[in-house]
Amino acid sequence: MSDVAMFIFGVASAMLFYVYLGYPFLLAIIALFCRRSEQELGCCPTISVLIAARNEQAEIGRKIEETLASDYPAENLEVVVASDASTDRTDSIVKRCRDPRVRLVRIPKHRGKTVAQNVGVEACRGDVIVFSDATTVYHPKAFRYLACNYEDPTVGGVSGRYDYFDLEKASPAGFGSIAYWNYENVIKMLQSRIHSLTGSSGCIYSVRRKLYTPLPNDACSDLVEPLCIVRQGYRVVFEGRALAREETTKTVNEEFRMRVRVITNGLLGILMMRELLKFWKYPWVSFQLLSHKVLRWMIPIFLVLLFLADAVLAGRPLFQFLFLLQVLFYGFAIASMLIPFHRLWKPLGIPFYFCSMNAAVLFSGLELCKGNKHATWETVRT
Repeated sequence: MSDVAMFIFGVASAMLFYVYLGYPFLLAIIALFCRRSEQELGCCPTISVLIAARNEQAEIGRKIEETLASDYPAENLEVVVASDASTDRTDSIVKRCRDPRVRLVRIPKHRGKTVAQNVGVEACRGDVIVFSDATTVYHPKAFRYLACNYEDPTVGGVSGRYDYFDLEKASPAGFGSIAYWNYENVIKMLQSRIHSLTGSSGCIYSVRRKLYTPLPNDACSDLVEPLCIVRQGYRVVFEGRALAREETTKTVNEEFRMRVRVITNGLLGILMMRELLKFWKYPWVSFQLLSHKVLRWMIPIFLVLLFLADAVLAGRPLFQFLFLLQVLFYGFAIASMLIPFHRLWKPLGIPFYFCSMNAAVLFSGLELCKGNKHATWETVRT
């Protein structure tokens, strides 16, 4: 029994180490031999900023104003708002905008963000489409930084940098989100330096319009669309200077629901693009998807196996110590949920976020097994 437990402990520990530390370290080593210079500002293709919106009356006006005021040639910029059957004043606010560069496309039936993007793309006229959210705040030069990368004909898509900020500091989800996205931005930078991303930041990414592939309504567009571009033989690169900022979710429940929706659609996306997992045909892409997505989504299984194996081996001093560390880690996660967060040491939000993300993976798997797909979304803002 102890030999089996030791084997399980070793495999689970190795997987955890590889996914969170080994894989980024391996990317960093490879990236040392693949340096790419930053593109100079200059290339300014026509761009269409596509905002898929569902009941965004509180944000859509500000977002349109911010976009039109950005540091990009006015004659090369347009804004298309794809309203996913909004029931508030979103549509009327867009219609009140007298700038001819702003257009509204209304989807009569609530069908989800991806369908709104599909319909919106058909209305876009720019050579490059930038996908944005109503709540996201862009750096004034973000469009210039995204656009300059298209001077390289091998580039089919560009992802910007996504930064969270937490004004209220009232939820452990906030601190954990910030730490997570800082970690993800480093991985994206390394992937891009080596060759190509296999996923983009949903609130700031762009594609050549001629390469856009319409997606099913339950697809995770910021994962599947970049993969479609890579499958066409183009690269998707990361532009760290193109900064987008957004406030973190305000409650634990809100963050969990969002993670479940994203992960469920991400799992469906991998199933849709499973051809790219063929190592002999797509060596780099399959390695990335396996290391960055598939194995990460298997982490909850490894965590359970690690805990059970360590419990069996806890009679030995070393494993007893490791088991205690696990209990403390999960204890901190629970404390972050039960105790008002402003009274806690902020890094304790990381154990909570780690546990909630992996719980969301388990819940997403169960949702898929029951046939539940999270194609639509509801805005919680008013």
